[in-house]
Amino acid sequence: MGYYDNSEQTARRRKTFPWKSVTSSVISGVVGGAIVLGVYPYVEHQDQPASQVSAPQTTETSNASSNFTKKAQPVSQTSNSNDVADIVDRLSPAIVGVSNQQQGFDDTGNQSTQEKGSGSGVIFKKSGNSAFIITNNHVVEGAQSLQITLSDGKKADAELVGADTLSDLAVLKISSKDVKAVAPFGNSANLRTGERVIAIGNPLGLEFSRTVTEGIISGKDRSVSVTTSAGDWQLNVLQTDAAINPGNSGGPLINMNGEVVGINSLKISESGVEGLGFAIPSKDVMPIADQLLKDGKVERPFLGVSLIDASQIPQQFMSQTLGLPANVSNGVMVEQVQYNSPADKAGLAKQDFITAIDGKNIQDSTELKKALYTKKLGDKVTMTVYRDGKKQQITVTLTKNS
Repeated sequence: MGYYDNSEQTARRRKTFPWKSVTSSVISGVVGGAIVLGVYPYVEHQDQPASQVSAPQTTETSNASSNFTKKAQPVSQTSNSNDVADIVDRLSPAIVGVSNQQQGFDDTGNQSTQEKGSGSGVIFKKSGNSAFIITNNHVVEGAQSLQITLSDGKKADAELVGADTLSDLAVLKISSKDVKAVAPFGNSANLRTGERVIAIGNPLGLEFSRTVTEGIISGKDRSVSVTTSAGDWQLNVLQTDAAINPGNSGGPLINMNGEVVGINSLKISESGVEGLGFAIPSKDVMPIADQLLKDGKVERPFLGVSLIDASQIPQQFMSQTLGLPANVSNGVMVEQVQYNSPADKAGLAKQDFITAIDGKNIQDSTELKKALYTKKLGDKVTMTVYRDGKKQQITVTLTKNS
């Protein structure tokens, strides 16, 4: 399954690849230590195959706040009214368009700055002379400059504060001069399946800016496979049937209290499929936004290996060369160990076969990454490893990639 287009994030069903083809993508993730959920910025004029699940369009914005008890300094208070029109009136001034601009060539062959994609975003914080917007990473990825369109049509140049490919989130900064509202965030953990929600964004570009669609929470705690600029990843999302289209990426999913509970990011794009959209839950958005505001990036534990999934390894190699028992079919094989990395210091070696972390079985490299990224820098993890067919435990102390 391909991706929707070059700038959109795509979710996909798992598929297998020839054994040799998997190594480079895994190296870029695990050896790099900060595998990030990335997506390819939307390029309007590039023909690409339709994908199974695609992130609504490239340039986008979103909002965040420090935590759920401290609202993001809202300029105008929301009420508990469940009237959709009232909620839209209150929050629309905090929703913006994001334009991803890159160098290109015009019809005469001259080089110029052109919009390569557009999406949505949310103003989530205002401090002094600055206002901050949260959006999807795949909306701003690859941009040489960023331009924000406010609700009244005014334009503002934006600065990228920080971005995180793994979570598909980015924070932008603009002047607060013309900012009239800040969107409050709610706690997505309190959502119930069947609860009404609203999506506001710019489907297909600014021509349809601040389009409002309504639906329900169709499911919580979904795990969607996405193909990113840094390899494959499993993204935790909310499922909604509110219409989400290219250009909605980075825009808010809003509950009936007028609170942002998710950042719209993905949709199913397949013939015969309707009403399957996905948003990053606010409980995941907030901590990432805080880290991006503070450090401009998210530090994650680093292991220092390249891996090959069991599904990519011939059965004969697993049984004869690795000496694995017949009942061991899931896990990852260490293909390379980076010198002086945490894995190297712990004694992991080439052709070690990892089946579990801290007693929890892993099926592939994606599950291994997710298990590692729940840990903190300095944590110790115990890996269940088969070496020359013999089972053993190896303890690794996780550090950041220096």
